[in-house]
Amino acid sequence: MSAQPTTSRTAEAIEAARAAGRTAFIGYLPAGYPDRDSSIAAAVALAENGADVIEIGIPYSDPVMDGPVIQQATSEVLGRGFRIDEVFEIVAAVAAKTDAAVLVMTYWNIIDRMGPDEFARRLAEAGGAGAITPDLTPDEARPWLEATDRYGLDRVFLTAPTSSPERVARIVEATRGFVYGVSLMGVTGARSSVSDAAERVVAAAHGAGAPRVCVGLGVSARRHVEEIGRYADGVIVGTALVAALRDGGPEAVGRLAAELSGREGRD
Repeated sequence: MSAQPTTSRTAEAIEAARAAGRTAFIGYLPAGYPDRDSSIAAAVALAENGADVIEIGIPYSDPVMDGPVIQQATSEVLGRGFRIDEVFEIVAAVAAKTDAAVLVMTYWNIIDRMGPDEFARRLAEAGGAGAITPDLTPDEARPWLEATDRYGLDRVFLTAPTSSPERVARIVEATRGFVYGVSLMGVTGARSSVSDAAERVVAAAHGAGAPRVCVGLGVSARRHVEEIGRYADGVIVGTALVAALRDGGPEAVGRLAAELSGREGRD
């Protein structure tokens, strides 16, 4: 096995945002929604309107963390006969057309079925920067840690308000790219306010040595981004972007991304 990579494209993207004096903006969209070409166009629109990192979610039949908007979107994709190969095709297309770091977000069962080494190899060959695995804990991740080291990929683990100090330390040690701070317990979804647990989650991860902690679950407005930016290194937006794609196509995603990222004010 090769030595652990010394660079991280995801970390570089977040640090570039920091150097520019802003909070990194990470946007999530489901692979293949509402169709392959539209999902690529929407991801490109995200990058063109301020997203530093793009998450491409792999549709899954039992998405335990996803709220109703994302569940409905992924159900539609699965209903038309989605193939896992499409994920690598979409990642390759987005990576070729943007400078953003492109991550996939996937439940572990999908990686395990294909085989961690095969999945990591194909993701790296497609130009992906790494993967977020919401249901995988570092204690059970040895095959994935080895595969991501072998192919130079980032690996993002989640920490929550209920994570013990020992678990947080293990997550920080295993993560490369950024620690994903879950600010609310339960499923995802846009909300009118951001949980006050978010700041505690970020502080715990920073205290355990994490250089970058990004917060997701519930972000839907620019004021949320500004609030989170006071203590976190990046903000993750999913449901609001998926709803924009559902209602207005890739153009609506671009408009919302510009608003959330503050791009409108900088142009």
